[in-house]
Amino acid sequence: MPEVLFDTRWPDGSVQTFYSPSLIVEEYFEAGQAYPLDDFVARSRESLQLAGDRVRAKYGMGCAESAISIARIEQAAARFPDAADGTVTVERFRRWA
Repeated sequence: MPEVLFDTRWPDGSVQTFYSPSLIVEEYFEAGQAYPLDDFVARSRESLQLAGDRVRAKYGMGCAESAISIARIEQAAARFPDAADGTVTVERFRRWA
């Protein structure tokens, strides 16, 4: 299954990289695009859950790394309690198979 890393820039300028076991995140995000913080978290949750489900369907077990990415995104987003002013930019995707 193709895997992808996606680099994000948070409202404070910090950069984090997250893992997806599926290219589905590229259907939810566009490289170079900024997303309101709440929207970014919701899209991340949905896309990474679907990615984990794809792994489960193919291999009979879910993907722990996908769940870890969701948790890391939620933890990072919690640093910005006033989400109305924050955006997260998906800077790039890095694929490998």
